[in-house]
Amino acid sequence: MSTPIYHEAQERYAAFGVDTELVLQRLAATPISLQCWQGDDVVGFEHSSTALSGGIQATGNYPGRARTIDELRSDLVLALSLIPGKNRVNLHANYAELNGQAVDRDAYTFEHFANWTSWARSHELGLDFNSTYFSHPLSADGYTLSHRDAKVREFWVRHGIATRKIAAEMGRQLGKTVITNLWIPDGCKDSTVSRRAHREWLVESLDAVFAEEIDPKLNRDAVESKLFGIGFESYVVGSHEFYMGYAQSRKKILCLDAGHFHPTEGIADKISSVLTFCPEILLHVSRGVRWDSDHVVTLDDQTRELMAEIVRGDYLDRVHIGMDFFDASINRVAAWVIGARNTQKALLLGLLEPVAKLRKFEEEKDFASRLALLEECKSLPFGEVWDEHCRRQGVPVGFNWMTSVKTYESEVLSKRN
Repeated sequence: MSTPIYHEAQERYAAFGVDTELVLQRLAATPISLQCWQGDDVVGFEHSSTALSGGIQATGNYPGRARTIDELRSDLVLALSLIPGKNRVNLHANYAELNGQAVDRDAYTFEHFANWTSWARSHELGLDFNSTYFSHPLSADGYTLSHRDAKVREFWVRHGIATRKIAAEMGRQLGKTVITNLWIPDGCKDSTVSRRAHREWLVESLDAVFAEEIDPKLNRDAVESKLFGIGFESYVVGSHEFYMGYAQSRKKILCLDAGHFHPTEGIADKISSVLTFCPEILLHVSRGVRWDSDHVVTLDDQTRELMAEIVRGDYLDRVHIGMDFFDASINRVAAWVIGARNTQKALLLGLLEPVAKLRKFEEEKDFASRLALLEECKSLPFGEVWDEHCRRQGVPVGFNWMTSVKTYESEVLSKRN
């Protein structure tokens, strides 16, 4: 039963033409895809080595990192129980269950992800997927699908083909479409003369990866750009312009990672530009801090503007939302919950905005009223609506979720070596 304080908030928003009941329905129907790699610092379970390469780096050594897939799943179950809504889990290919077998990435099959799929089904979760082009001997020199050596490119093409087939079978067994994202770290630390050649090789490789038509009800393909990476500061083959052109020309989903652009560049402004030409986008919600791109998401201005723009443009049905950060300096389960709940709060703020009234002021060129109302919205009681959402979704309200995390840390995480 709703609380009196929620009803007061409901009336405050109703005065501006916002129906909080419709807002809560929309929020509950919008899943967030939780990244598996936060739980073990992007290491994966292919082998015993914990070395990362290819522009990937997780900093910190907070106790309790998941050491096995079962531990990772246990951590995910707790995190998901503290995040409102029916959400999803996003896997990377290096989280395959090889059971001690020597299987390289170009030979992965659905068998290596069958347990993940069964686990997802038992928890009524959707899955998303990612090819893994980093932390591998054949990515050690900085190039994969755009490598100068055709044999290296062919290996990574086979990997990309394998992941699409795996994702399609996941989608078939779960009855939920899988979004498979492709990101490569390819680039160079210093000045590069052969930029054109690498980009032409990349186009050729991508076309080979995507050559087989797959039922879009089972699997959808996305491609992701980056401004630079660690060790790839001067040149990244898969730039934003490259993948924008590729996604538009090949009818793929363009992935926009909030941490993959210049710190002064607003990703929110890209939404309407991209969706004018591309039917859908995938968002990886992250937080850039100076040069680093993968901090835990906070309820900052960039995240709020991003979600507001999605709502203002009526794009929510064309946007897939996933998390992409990895922080090893704090409790990893808490990081998941903080980041996902903040993303949902930002979306709620966007949904609670009186867009119709704001748009009317704009059409009438009453820009003073538009600005005044935008500022007024900042003091409206959105927190009471958020608490109501948490109550209805059966998750802890306010800071109370941290009690479950601290108990789990004491009883489970602290006992891991």
